[in-house]
Amino acid sequence: MEEEQIREALNAHWRASAAGDVNAEHDIYHDDAICDYPQSGERILGRANLQALRSHHPGKPAGFNVRRIVGNGNLWITEYTITYQGKPAYTVSIMEFHDGKVVLETQYFADPFEAPAWRSQWVTQIT
Repeated sequence: MEEEQIREALNAHWRASAAGDVNAEHDIYHDDAICDYPQSGERILGRANLQALRSHHPGKPAGFNVRRIVGNGNLWITEYTITYQGKPAYTVSIMEFHDGKVVLETQYFADPFEAPAWRSQWVTQIT
C-alpha cells in the first residue's frame, strides 16, 4: 500500500474515532489484528474484540485532537490527545501495516503533570 493511501486511511480512522463511529473506526484493522496496552499489560486479539472493547468504554471521549502523524513504509505513529471526563490523556499509537490493514498496534497513554518550577528558566509552555 502506498504511503499516501496509508496516511488517508489513518486520517479516516482518527476522524471516525473522534466522531464516535465505531464501525468506520475499525475498518483500518485486519481481522486478526493485535492491539497492546503495555501500561496495563493487556493484549486485545482481533478486530472484533477491539471494537467491542472500545464500544463498551464507560467514559466516552469528549474531545479528540491529532497532533501529528509520522511514518513511512508499514510503520506509522500518531500522537494525539483524548479527553475523558474533562481530563486529557496524551496518547501515542504505533501501527504496523500489512496488505493495507493494521496488524499490530501499540498504544501508550500518559496523564499530564505539573512542570517543576526549577526548570522554568530553560523552557517555554506549550498547549
